[in-house]
Amino acid sequence: MNYKEIAEIIIGLKNADLEFRDKLIQSGQLSDGYNEEMKELHNRNAKTLNEIIDKIGYPTTEKVGEEASEATWLVIQHSIGQPDFMKKCVKLLEVAVSENKANSKNLAYLTDRVAVFEGKPQPYGTQFDWDENGELSPNHFDDLEKVNQRRKSVGLNSLEEQTNIIRIQAKSEKQSPPTDFEKRKQEIEKWKKTVGWTK
Repeated sequence: MNYKEIAEIIIGLKNADLEFRDKLIQSGQLSDGYNEEMKELHNRNAKTLNEIIDKIGYPTTEKVGEEASEATWLVIQHSIGQPDFMKKCVKLLEVAVSENKANSKNLAYLTDRVAVFEGKPQPYGTQFDWDENGELSPNHFDDLEKVNQRRKSVGLNSLEEQTNIIRIQAKSEKQSPPTDFEKRKQEIEKWKKTVGWTK
């Protein structure tokens, strides 16, 4: 098994993803819903990575190196149209983290993303979205004190600090809130049903 070759493929997937995201930022289209071309790119990347994982297991740092292992997480995090793949990867990442072979922060982000798509409270408060006041705020979570304890346990800053960082970043990327908050909420719920996150 040529792990170096596999590492290069995974890094290539990540680079294609980030380059396209950057293109959307430059053209001011990042906030315009889920771009069709980006959706196709995410689904293609997920398919390629799934085939790699079926061959070698989870691409840990010791197998593919740090850059490719981080790239693996980013591709999984963005494969939002593939619920089964994302849930499979959460389980694999849990094992890798328990064996100290992967980053616990990455597991926190992935766990939260799956929870949010399934309509459950997120344990670490890593996922944000626009609220009805046009501000980026954390998606639904259980208890602020508990969330901050969990965040601290994996080396994340407080939720209050993170909220501030996320809002500054959105301004620098010229992201803007949806013009019709309710309509967008309905579109997201419809999309979640279509791809299989909710029934």
